[in-house]
Amino acid sequence: MSDAAASPGAVCGGPDISVIIPCYNEVRNIAPLVAALDRALAGRRWEVVFVDDNSPDGTTHAVRQLAQKDARVRGLCRVGRRGLSSAVIEGALSSSAQIIAVMDGDLQHDDTRLGALIDAVQSSGCDVAVGSRHVEGGSNAGLANAWRHALSDGGIKLAQMVLPVRLSDPMSGFFALRQDVFEAVAPRLSGTGFKILLDILLSSPKPLRVREVPCGFRARVAGESKLDALVMLQFLALMLDKLCRGWLPLRFVAFCLVGSIGVGVNLAVMQSIRSMGGDFPVAQGGGTVVAMILNFVLDNNITYRDKRLRGMRFMGGLLAFMLVCSIGAVANVGVAQMLFQAHEGLTQASVAGAILAVVWNYAVSSTLIWRV
Repeated sequence: MSDAAASPGAVCGGPDISVIIPCYNEVRNIAPLVAALDRALAGRRWEVVFVDDNSPDGTTHAVRQLAQKDARVRGLCRVGRRGLSSAVIEGALSSSAQIIAVMDGDLQHDDTRLGALIDAVQSSGCDVAVGSRHVEGGSNAGLANAWRHALSDGGIKLAQMVLPVRLSDPMSGFFALRQDVFEAVAPRLSGTGFKILLDILLSSPKPLRVREVPCGFRARVAGESKLDALVMLQFLALMLDKLCRGWLPLRFVAFCLVGSIGVGVNLAVMQSIRSMGGDFPVAQGGGTVVAMILNFVLDNNITYRDKRLRGMRFMGGLLAFMLVCSIGAVANVGVAQMLFQAHEGLTQASVAGAILAVVWNYAVSSTLIWRV
């Protein structure tokens, strides 16, 4: 027998298509998804890779049970890491297939259109085929309420302003692309947030050839939606990161956005206390404490969402964050005063002090509190 002969039990020929499904708390959707893929991809060589962020509902266990019966089912369980985009990246890079398809784990994407996406990539010469809700034949009916419609529509308009290609649905999470295209762009991806398609299109060194395929968006059957205002803030941070061409770390951009919210809250609380007759030191102190607490909560849920602190670690992190920010505030005042006394302008001195405080707060928070 030659060295090239297959070993006993080996499967000859890998899949041509890998369907990457990031999931969290989707245990009731795993079996229906595999059954739907079996119908949609009949006659093709495919696999599905469920990338689960250590769901507490037993999602990984459900995947493993199916994998024991069906070799086309694979699972990756990530511990200590969270996020749709990074899950897709890890799942796609684990594949040897020529075509990568991405869809959500909530059964809202129209799996019957998956074959059309794959055919578009294989035969039409495009780099990426996008399942679009906003071309003729597409539907957005599955969005639950007016709030979700507003978030989606607002995100689409913002994304279209900076995209290098024309695309009616850049917020889509249902698409297919060639593996070589993904591998070429992977080192440039931020891996943060939920909009991996947008990240791919903005990170590519050259405009990608995109074709849109009409598809529907169904109502969720089981589980809970992950779309909320925090996701939209992560989307804004991604946009800023790409506009800065990666010169600023995405976490730092998000940290600054959260900090700007804290400044507004600080001023609002201070004015409220002053209007009730409080002295300035009391008002300033109250505003500062409230802003610190709010900033910590937002950073924990947005900037460091994948390393979110819970329980006693949350309380310990809050105390450490307030200490770090207090030191940053002292440094801010000290540096600004030193520069002002050295005959620098008031504005320049204040800005320099603020920059020092932000960099200090971010660096120490990332190193000691969330340990990035």
